[in-house]
Amino acid sequence: MDDRRISAVIFDLDGTLLDTVLPFFWYQEHGTKDLLKELLVRYGKVVDLDKENKRHGMAHRESTIAIVKDYDLPITPQQYSQIITPMYHEKWLQAKALPGVNRLIKHLRKHRVPYALASNSRRKSIEIKVSSQKGWKEYFSVIVGSEEVKSGKPSPDIFLETANKLGVDASCCLVIEDSMVGIKAGKAANMQVVAVPSIQSESDQYSMADHVIHSFLDFQPELWELPPFEDRVMKALPIEPIRFKGSYKNGFLQEISDNGASDLVGQVWGVYFGWVEVGSQERLKIVVNIRWDHNCGAFRRNIQACFINGSDEQICDQLMEVTLVGYIRGFCTKQKQNISTDDQIIDQDKSIAEACLDLAVYHCHNSPA
Repeated sequence: MDDRRISAVIFDLDGTLLDTVLPFFWYQEHGTKDLLKELLVRYGKVVDLDKENKRHGMAHRESTIAIVKDYDLPITPQQYSQIITPMYHEKWLQAKALPGVNRLIKHLRKHRVPYALASNSRRKSIEIKVSSQKGWKEYFSVIVGSEEVKSGKPSPDIFLETANKLGVDASCCLVIEDSMVGIKAGKAANMQVVAVPSIQSESDQYSMADHVIHSFLDFQPELWELPPFEDRVMKALPIEPIRFKGSYKNGFLQEISDNGASDLVGQVWGVYFGWVEVGSQERLKIVVNIRWDHNCGAFRRNIQACFINGSDEQICDQLMEVTLVGYIRGFCTKQKQNISTDDQIIDQDKSIAEACLDLAVYHCHNSPA
């Protein structure tokens, strides 16, 4: 971070504001049906995970050209685009805002801080995604897509054009991105950059960014001389509910999904609290520590759990529905081989959670963050 005063914020869209980007290791691990895999099967091809992860954040035109070439497909890039785009439309309409995104957008709007969208997607695709989010059509009056500039990211063109439309000097803009392609573009535009990695296994590679956070819940506007948040309640933050199913054993939750796909996006990382329902038993209070860790060479999610009321023995191995309603804190952004003591649930976390869950704001299922 430097001393330049920030007067506008520019957001990337896919993987930054919306959960439209899922890393290929995630599909592979959970057996989820991926649209690219589905298309490649038609031509007797299989996905190359290394190539696809490196394509993350690439502009649509460059991406389609590269895919057709890399897999030696008997179609043109234009034909590929015509086939794959309608397949993605349904997914885009189902996409959700990532944790803390709506909180920040509303905060900037409230304090009249200019902000905009700058995406490597085409304008039509951006508008489809934006239209599916409540209020976003009105929120984003400035949007720049890849076809509106000479070159997409990592060229700075998109960000420079966005700054021009905002009427703000590029050096006074803060870019928020999830990919290395976008980070390089922001730095090339002489802007300051916050990285919110959508592929958590790569977050330790984002040193080019001025600041790295795991999710928007960790964003601190005051670091950029922007108006600070003032919405914490009892040392915690009310959040939009995060729901998932799981079973408990030996201090950890194992997520369970009906279709094998996780209900937790990669940016759900930190100490949260909420409620658990187990069959006909009373609703239990829970604190969870959610993080990604390297275990035996694999990068996997660990969910440490602590029940404030109720006995562990009573609920062991039973299916439970978890609803997280509050956020306490995050962790250091640098990856570690093992969970340290500082990153585990501590007594203060339990005390905060217990006090908060007695408040009406943490009973509400339409919380503001």
